[in-house]
Amino acid sequence: MNQGTLSGQLVVVTGAASGIGRETARAFCRNGASVVALDINEPGLCALREELACRTFLCDVTDSASVDAVFQTIAEFGVPLDILVSNAGAAHQGPIGDVPADVLRRSFDLNFFGHQNACQAALKLFRKQGGGGTILFNISNQSINPGKDFGPYGIPKAATLALMKQYALDHAADGIRANGVNAGRIRSDLMTDKVIDERAAARGVTPKQYMSGNLLGVEVFASDVADAFVHLAQLDKVNAAVLTVDGGGMATSLR
Repeated sequence: MNQGTLSGQLVVVTGAASGIGRETARAFCRNGASVVALDINEPGLCALREELACRTFLCDVTDSASVDAVFQTIAEFGVPLDILVSNAGAAHQGPIGDVPADVLRRSFDLNFFGHQNACQAALKLFRKQGGGGTILFNISNQSINPGKDFGPYGIPKAATLALMKQYALDHAADGIRANGVNAGRIRSDLMTDKVIDERAAARGVTPKQYMSGNLLGVEVFASDVADAFVHLAQLDKVNAAVLTVDGGGMATSLR
């Protein structure tokens, strides 16, 4: 088990321009890694590039051609890719029996197929390099603890949990580890004050109670999730694992 820094390792982070992705890029940089940040948010990417001196690319993970083009450029860096943090997502809402089909499809395009597109591109590169690699997924509590009227987000996230396990099962022989972070309620561009108010109302609690509704009674931050990604990246004999970062809850603990 490598408990050292990640000095010299190349890490790709999707959805890196804000929220958990931004904190994850910062955390890997602090630990010595070279970060490549992907997002559709150009101003956010520019700010991150100035802050971290990292490489940034506009990339829509729902578009496999866009993803493949970026990973082809990464392959030309002359250094191997070590880690993919597949993080990009958005919180679609609505009662599942009433939600329009196009909303659910858009959510699957981003919250499931966006992960698959990035992972397939990374897998091709890992195989070409011949040295294995690590894939880390941002999964979400919604994958195992569905919230009322949050099915359009939670259902594809549940599929992404299964996707993580499938990569671990199918590609361990290639030296590839696939693990995930089961992130709780995190303030971000995905979970805005408006979304928090809506989710709190759906559960019949105040926004403060909603954000600290865990065994420890504390709010969890994007930086806490980022630290979990770094930790998993350093555990080179851990595969098919999910690390839950939500302050604790029996409904969100895997069993």
